[in-house]
Parts: sequence; structure tokens; C-alpha cells
Amino acid sequence: MRVRFFLFSAMALGLAGGCARFEPRPISPAGTATNLEGRTLDSPLLRSFLETNLHRAFPEWPVRTWDLQMLTLAAFCCHPSLDVARAEWRVASAGKITAGERPNPSVSFTPTYDTTTPPPWIPGVSFDIPIETAGKRGHRLAQARHLSDAARWNLVTAFWQVGSRVRASLLDLYAARETESLLAQQESAQSNIVRLFEGQLTVGAAAGFEVTQTRIALHSTRLARHQAQRQKAEALASLADAIGLPVAALEDVRLSFAGLNEFPTTLTSPEVRRRAILNRADVRGALAEYAASQSALQLEIAKQYPDLHLGPGYELDQTDNKWSLGASLTLPILNQNQGAIAEAKAKRELAAAHFVAVQAQAIGEVDRALAGYQAALQQSATATALLDDLQKRLKSVRAMQQAGEVDSSAVAGAEVEYNTGALSRLDALVKAQQAIGLLEDAVQSPLTLSAAALDAVEHNLSQGAK
Repeated sequence: MRVRFFLFSAMALGLAGGCARFEPRPISPAGTATNLEGRTLDSPLLRSFLETNLHRAFPEWPVRTWDLQMLTLAAFCCHPSLDVARAEWRVASAGKITAGERPNPSVSFTPTYDTTTPPPWIPGVSFDIPIETAGKRGHRLAQARHLSDAARWNLVTAFWQVGSRVRASLLDLYAARETESLLAQQESAQSNIVRLFEGQLTVGAAAGFEVTQTRIALHSTRLARHQAQRQKAEALASLADAIGLPVAALEDVRLSFAGLNEFPTTLTSPEVRRRAILNRADVRGALAEYAASQSALQLEIAKQYPDLHLGPGYELDQTDNKWSLGASLTLPILNQNQGAIAEAKAKRELAAAHFVAVQAQAIGEVDRALAGYQAALQQSATATALLDDLQKRLKSVRAMQQAGEVDSSAVAGAEVEYNTGALSRLDALVKAQQAIGLLEDAVQSPLTLSAAALDAVEHNLSQGAK
């Protein structure tokens, strides 16, 4: 009886001490919506995040001007999609704990009632102690580690997607603002032309259809300017969404577009392209998934060999202590785990094909992005040369007007042509910057980010700027 009491007590203490407790964490849709709507760029948490990753202090907070690098880091701190990716990585990492757990032993109580010899009750207890064979636990751990690595690379992919969206949105906002400004200048020049032609019409020096044509051109430019204003508002909202903030958080923020007129050349080197093909996040993630499929196949092959179960037991039979020692294992007679092994082999082939497909896609993206970038550079250079010529022509026409060789209509016409050239150059510049963004995404080279930013997004440093 003392033995049974001791066993019951030991089991109760062991179960009570090792059990986790449930902690409810309800989600309030209204509360989360309020939190999201209240996010701003003046959060103390965001300030600490920037100081850590930029390695400099911000004595004045909030800062007056935000550039691409700071906005991207703000997105790393605020954007909810990174919290999802971090959580998925933690789920995969927790799988390593599960994979490393050893099977628990079990205990059975087998009391026996004997009607012939007192005392009638014969207490008995037996144990089942499983012992894994063929290195199954090691294969499980290896598979879990590879799956955790794949989830980490998925986090890096999310990191690049967030940074890419911020850059693209800031570029769209820059393009819309510059377009609106140039169209306003164009509208002013065309208004002068309309006024000149209307004056000529009153004295019979111009025809009515000429005045109508100038008015049509003016109204078309005015419509384009209104469209640019709409695009500017949409781009600001898109930038706020890319950062993970409400648009109201950016309405009074001064934004810097520095660096959006630079054209790096390091991304075009063969060495960088090869590193992209070998080390892109999706390529490394696919490689980790293939390694996990290898470990999964090793695990299924190891399951051909049955685990050993030790079963010691004890009986108190009419004051006699009786001990027993048993051993059991499953006989692999009807099957040797062939089905699971065949599935694991097929999954390994699938993972291998997926890896090759991802790497081929990376090669294609790099080649297309590089070709587009080179073509965009040529177009931008041509547009710049054209604008230089138009500027020279405008200066010449203005000098001729001062000399009395041409009238005001010639100057206004030259201004219109110059503004049209400026719009063309802006369009070429924006396309070249878009091509840079595609190329940077293809090779995944952090041109504007610190190396510490990657480590930062891998940890739960932020639950959002509040």
C-alpha cells in the first residue's frame, strides 16, 4: 500500500509541476482598429528603433524630415505583415521543441482479487518505457530546424516586400508632386498663349480656330494637373499603408526625396547577380525546404525499425514482492512503412523541382530587371539631353525677345515646349527609378538599409508604433 501511495503522489506532483496554464487573450476589433488609426511617427518606440538601427541619436523628436531610409525602418517597426511573418517564424521555431521531445513513459495499475488466500487484493503496477531507435529523434530535430530556417527566409522575403512597397510608394508620391508642379508651369505658359491669341483675335491677326486650339491645349493641361493632384493624394495614402500608418499620420510630415535621382552601378556587376541567384531569400528558403524533405525521408526510413518498449512491473502477492521485466516491439511483418517512405520520396522530388523553379525564376527576374534598367538609363539620358537643348532654346528665344527680334508668343511657345520636355524627362527619371527598384528586389541588395535592419525584423522588437 505504501508503494502505491508513493507512486500516485509522484505522478500527481509531476503532472502538476509540468503543466502549462491557459491564459486567455481576447481580441477586440474596436480596440485594434483604434490602435491602428492612432499610429503616428512620433512614437517613443519608433524613436528607439531608429536610434538602434541607424546608430545615431535623435535629440529632436519627432524629426522634421523623413527620408527613404527612415521611412523604411518605420515600416519595419509598424507594418502588421512583419508581425505575421515573425509569428510564423516563431511557430516554426517552436516545432523544434516538439521534435526534440522524448516519448513519455506510461504506468498501468492492475489490481487482482484472489478468493482463495487472504488478503484477497493483490496490488500490481507496470510501466511502459519507450525507447526510440534508428536515430528518429535526430531526424525529427533536423527536419524541424530546416523548416524553421525556411520560415526565417520567408520573414526575410516579407522584409523585402515591405521595403519595396515603401520605395515604390515614395517614388509615386515624388512623381505626382513633380508632375503637378510642372503641369502648373505648363498651364501658366499656355494661359499666356491663350491671352496673346485672344488679343490677336480682337485685332484680326488670328483666326478663331487658333484661339480654340490654344484653349483646348490649356484645358487638357488643367485636367492633367487635376489628375496629378488625385494621384498625389492616392500616393500619400499608399505610402502610409506601406509603412503601416493611417494617412493622417503623414499629412503634416515633411518628406525628403533625396536619392531618387541617383543611378547606382554596383547592381549590374556579374558578381552581384550571381550572389542574387544563390542567396536570394526565396532561393534560400526553397533550399531549406528541400533539406527538410531530406530529413523527413530519413525519418520515414528510420521508422522501418520498431521502437523498443520496456515494461517493468511489480506485484504484492500475499505479502510476497514479485518483480517482472518485459520488453515488446512491433513486428514489421505486414508492412515496412513503404507507403510513408514513398510519399516522403515524392515530396523530396517535389521540393527539388520547386527549388529549381524558384532559382530559374530568380535568374529570369534578374535578367529582365537588368535589361529594363539599362534601357531606362538610356531613355533617361536621352530625355536629359533633350531638356538641355530645350533650355538652351528657351534662353535664346528670350534673348531674341529682348533684342526685339521675336514677340511674346514665341517665348510662350518655347516655354510650353520646355515644360513638355521637363515632363518627358520626369517620366523617364521615374521609369529609371522604378527599374532600379525592380533590380534591387531581384538581387535583394540593401542599397539604402543598414545591415542591422535584417536582424531587427527577425525579432519581436515592435508591436506597432502607438
